[in-house]
Amino acid sequence: MEHSLWGNLPLLVRANSKESVEFILQTLWRTRKIGLDSTDRDVIRDMLQLQNDADLDPLLVCLRMLIRRCVYENNNKDEIQKLFPEEVLPEIQRLLTLLLQKFHKEWREDIAKDQLQSNTELNSGETDVNFQLSKDRLETMLKSMYSMSDQQ
Repeated sequence: MEHSLWGNLPLLVRANSKESVEFILQTLWRTRKIGLDSTDRDVIRDMLQLQNDADLDPLLVCLRMLIRRCVYENNNKDEIQKLFPEEVLPEIQRLLTLLLQKFHKEWREDIAKDQLQSNTELNSGETDVNFQLSKDRLETMLKSMYSMSDQQ
């Protein structure tokens, strides 16, 4: 992980409690596919007493990378602790190690479910495609489809 990203972890000390840090990690995991919405960002920023997203974003990137490494590389307690360089405060290391261990099994199960669902979708041969069209484009597309069906 980037050396400079680790420098953002001390912001976690601003959280009022272990539960606040736990909430942040759970929220990052819950939104791993879609990203944080503005409400989640506001809540986390308030928990950490930060003024703007420029202060928050590097911390979130660091935590997401840490979560990803722990879960996808299936790290145990000792391996999690080895992820942190010496510059990270020992109390932050202990807290994050404890919380990452706490959620490790649940998050690994989520990954397995995601992979199963992904494989099922691939095997079914069906996929959903979503896109946006302007009204003019949609009308043109429908007219083309109607003309093709008339030709058959």
